[in-house]
Amino acid sequence: MSDENRGVVYLGPNHVEVQHIADPKMEAPDGRKIEHAVILKVVSTNICGSDQHMVRGRTTAPAGLVLGHEITGELIELGSDVEMVRKGDLVSVPFNVACGRCRTCREQHTGVCLTVNPSRAGGAYGYVDMGGWVGGQARYVMVPYADFNLLRFPDKAQALERIRDLTMLTDILPTGFHGAINAKVGVGSTVYIAGAGPVGMAAAASARILGAAVVMIGDLNPERLAHAKKVGFEPIDLSGHDKLGELIEQVIGVPEVDSFIDAVGFEARGYDGKEQPAVILNQAMEVTRAAGAIGIPGLYVTEDPGAQEAAAQKGNLTLRLGQGWAKSQSFHTGQTPVLRYNRQLMQAILHGRLPIADIVNATVITLDDAPQGYRDFDKGAPRKFVLDPHGMLKNAA
Repeated sequence: MSDENRGVVYLGPNHVEVQHIADPKMEAPDGRKIEHAVILKVVSTNICGSDQHMVRGRTTAPAGLVLGHEITGELIELGSDVEMVRKGDLVSVPFNVACGRCRTCREQHTGVCLTVNPSRAGGAYGYVDMGGWVGGQARYVMVPYADFNLLRFPDKAQALERIRDLTMLTDILPTGFHGAINAKVGVGSTVYIAGAGPVGMAAAASARILGAAVVMIGDLNPERLAHAKKVGFEPIDLSGHDKLGELIEQVIGVPEVDSFIDAVGFEARGYDGKEQPAVILNQAMEVTRAAGAIGIPGLYVTEDPGAQEAAAQKGNLTLRLGQGWAKSQSFHTGQTPVLRYNRQLMQAILHGRLPIADIVNATVITLDDAPQGYRDFDKGAPRKFVLDPHGMLKNAA
C-alpha cells in the first residue's frame, strides 16, 4: 500500500467521519494470523440501507466501527494459501463473510456461516454483531477465505466500464433477487414490493427479469415513486391511504398479488408516517393470495434501542400470523447468500440484460463525501451512493 488507509467510521447516532484507519492485516478479528486472505485496493464501495440503520442509532453498533460491506476491489496482496486469484484481478466481494467449509456454506447458505462469528451464525464486513470484520468503506480492506468468497471479473477493462452496475453485485442486487426468488416470482406473476429504496428497486429489476407481468412498488416518498415510474414500474403512493389491497386493485383489478417482497424491514412506517415495525409483514399476509409467497430481504434486528415500542426494542413484533397460516402462505427471511446468485447476475449485467445502475440511480461520490451521502440517503434521496476511494470511477458517473 503506497498511501495511508482511510475509512468511514461510525462515531455515534447520526455521526460518521472519514478518518485514518489501520492498514489491513491478514488477521482474523481475534488476532489469529490467516493465509487464506487477500488485501484489496477498494475500487468502489457503496452506502447501504443496512448501514443507515446503524448510523441512525437503531442498533447496538459500537462507536469506532469502520462501516461498509459492499466492496469491489483490485487484488494487491495474497496470502500463501490463495490459489484461484492473482494480483491485479478485479473482484466482487459478497457482503457475507463465509468460510466455504462448514455445513451451511456447503449447502449454499453462506449468509449463516457457522465459523466466522463466535456470537451467532453469519458474518459480514463492518456490521454490528457480525463477527468483527473490518468494513470496506475505505481505501484498502482485507478479505478472508478469498478463494471461496471472491468473484473475479473475466475482463478487467470491460468490468471497469460497467463498474456502476457491477458494484451492485456485492449486496443489493443479489438481495433483491433473493427476495424475488423467495417470493416465487415467475413468468406472469403479479408482484408488490414494499419500499422504493435501492433494495426495493433491485427487487423490482429482479422480478422483471424473472418474467413478472406487473411489478408494483409502494412508498411514502414522492421522489422515489417518481423514479420507480420513470424506470418502468407501477408506483403505489402510500401517503394517504391505509388499504393496500384497494390500491393494488386499482392497478390489476384484484386486491391481491401472487408475490410480496418486503424491502423495508424493521423501521417500517404506516401511511400516517408513524413507525409501525410490523406493518409491512401484516400487509404482506393480507394482500398475498392464498398459497402465495412472501420474500423478506428487509432487515429485522434482534435488538432495536431506538424503537418506540418496548417489545420492538427486543425484536418482538405484533404479527397477525394466523392470517398467513390460514392462507397457506410461505415466508422466507434472513441474510442473502450472495454467492448463490452473483455469478449469473454478473453475466446478465455484462451482456446488457440488467441495467441495475440506472434502475437504482447509482451516483458516484468521493470517499470524503460519504458523510454527506449518508445525510442525503437518510432524507430519502432516490439514489444509490457509490463511493470512489481512489478516483478510479470519474468517467463512470
